[in-house]
Amino acid sequence: MRGVETRIQEIRHRIFREVARMAYHTEWPVDKRIEELPYKIIPGEVGNFRNDVFLERAIVGERLRLAMGLPYRSAAEHAPLSDNIEAADRPETYYTPPLINVIKFACNACPEKRVVVTDTCQGCLAHPCVEVCPKDAVQLDRTCGRSFIEQEKCIKCGKCASVCAYHAIVVQERPCAAACGMDAIHSDGNGKADIDYERCVSCGMCLVNCPFGAIADKSQIFQVIRGIQSGERIYAAVAPAFVGQFGPKVTPGKLRAAMKQLGFADVFEVAVGADLCATQEAEDFVREVPEKIPFMGTSCCPAWSVMAKKLFPEYAECISMALTPMTLTARLIKSEHKNAKVVFIGPCAAKKLEAMRTDIRSDVDFVLTFEEMAGIFDAKHVDIENIQEDPEGVNDASTDGRNFAVAGGVARSVVNVIHESYPDKEIKVVNAEGLRECRKMLTLAKAGKYNGYLLEGMACPGGCVAGAGTMQPIKKSQAAVGLYASQAKHRTSNETEHVKELGKLVD
Repeated sequence: MRGVETRIQEIRHRIFREVARMAYHTEWPVDKRIEELPYKIIPGEVGNFRNDVFLERAIVGERLRLAMGLPYRSAAEHAPLSDNIEAADRPETYYTPPLINVIKFACNACPEKRVVVTDTCQGCLAHPCVEVCPKDAVQLDRTCGRSFIEQEKCIKCGKCASVCAYHAIVVQERPCAAACGMDAIHSDGNGKADIDYERCVSCGMCLVNCPFGAIADKSQIFQVIRGIQSGERIYAAVAPAFVGQFGPKVTPGKLRAAMKQLGFADVFEVAVGADLCATQEAEDFVREVPEKIPFMGTSCCPAWSVMAKKLFPEYAECISMALTPMTLTARLIKSEHKNAKVVFIGPCAAKKLEAMRTDIRSDVDFVLTFEEMAGIFDAKHVDIENIQEDPEGVNDASTDGRNFAVAGGVARSVVNVIHESYPDKEIKVVNAEGLRECRKMLTLAKAGKYNGYLLEGMACPGGCVAGAGTMQPIKKSQAAVGLYASQAKHRTSNETEHVKELGKLVD
């Protein structure tokens, strides 16, 4: 639903804006303010989004807590919203799992899967739906001449739906579960959605596909702002998918100026780290495939790499150990700026999961999505589209590094680096978008179909530009990133000035 301003996007933006305002106004008692906010966001006596205004405020309350990095509470808990609110001033609060949460009393308890005959059934003479059903679950109602399905017999195979000439039979699946490539979402005892955190990789696809806005992740908006206010030198590392996310007129120079106006020390493009990552993966591929490992998977998408290691542990060593662009950019910043702290700003919920790792925590201090960052701009009334450009708004990144944001771009970048040194070397590549397709790709690799290949996995269909924290249509983002990437001074990742720093950053 990216690019469509639904009621869910509206309420999410309000939440992020109000949490940011609460962080900026240090004179406001936070415990009192958070209790008042549900009434400000949902005023009056009639709900704006649901029929029950009290239910709506309760949901808003839990969203506020999650946006401050605090734990979600069930409906059975009767503590005030401000319960343990002082923990919001401790950055480590954010890292308390789980990251992705189902707000149970917002969940519609959608059926997991069912096949339904709709009113558009014409009661045709052929009735192929009846003929193809392997369990005789589809029957004709002789009184009206239309089909109906005996649900206790139905095995949800969907054969009847596929042969209906009128498309009158539909296969309904819980949207959050259908979007989950890890099959981590099932029903609890009350029919509500429930996440199996042993399988969840925090890609956030359930979050953006729930039509009831019942799934939310935690945020560090409050902690980032308070960190800036405390005098910390906080640097923004902005992912290459940023193009167009804050408006069609927002250039890198305007974004840099806006970030500095908020108090960030400086802004770096994570495409710089992408160049370093591609160079490291190219070296690893040439050295290890196929002599040491049968194939190599890219490392930059944390949801894909965690999925691979969870479901295919025997092939964990085949996933590149190269540091991700986020981590390499953070290390580059900290190598150049003493006592710096780094906030990664990007499209991805899973980057929050990556930053939780103990080996990354010292490099990346905070993670925000583009959507959360937009709430901060709004809270401070930053007119980002009309702000005067910072003349140093563009970093020394390559075309290939910026194209990391689009599916296929990572593998292309690695291959181009290899060809710079080995122009005659044939590199076979296969890429997959979405975790279900990534699982299929690894299953084939396990069977020996991709020996000698470079495998690119992207958890989000379309690549990073389709991440859970993005705001514009995916196709539009892909085109915008491609245009911006074409304007880079360098074509391949190993041509940039920062590549010479790679050795000291990975030691």
